[in-house]
Amino acid sequence: MTVQGAEALREELNHLKTVERPKIVADIASAREHGDLKENAEYHAAREQQGFCEGRIQEIEAKLSNVQIIDVTKMPNTGKVIFGVTVTILNCETDEETRYHIVGEDEADIKAGKISIGSPIARGLIGKNVDDIVNIQTPAGKVEFEIVEVEYI
Repeated sequence: MTVQGAEALREELNHLKTVERPKIVADIASAREHGDLKENAEYHAAREQQGFCEGRIQEIEAKLSNVQIIDVTKMPNTGKVIFGVTVTILNCETDEETRYHIVGEDEADIKAGKISIGSPIARGLIGKNVDDIVNIQTPAGKVEFEIVEVEYI
């Protein structure tokens, strides 16, 4: 996981524990005041929300306890594509340049230019160097890319 990904998980965990959890407890207390719990939809909805919140807290805590954080900014830039780098590639057929940040599974967000280490493009780029030509199997078929730039940012 990247440093930014770990920080985002810590922020989400803090938000769940300090904002969401107390709000849910208050919602449950408020719903209890309405009487019969068997037919109280507000109560059941709040309990369900509490279950989701507690499950997410446990999931984040488990991830953070087992995570290996990689900070590429502290590594020398050798021009090699590794986990955590930002790589600019050029589609050799269309001359279209694309920039991707290679991140962990939990951090992937294609709209933000972050691709998972397990994605076909990332797997095809890992271990390659600047100016290498790589053939990557995409859903549209094999595509040839040239690695234009590798940034350790």
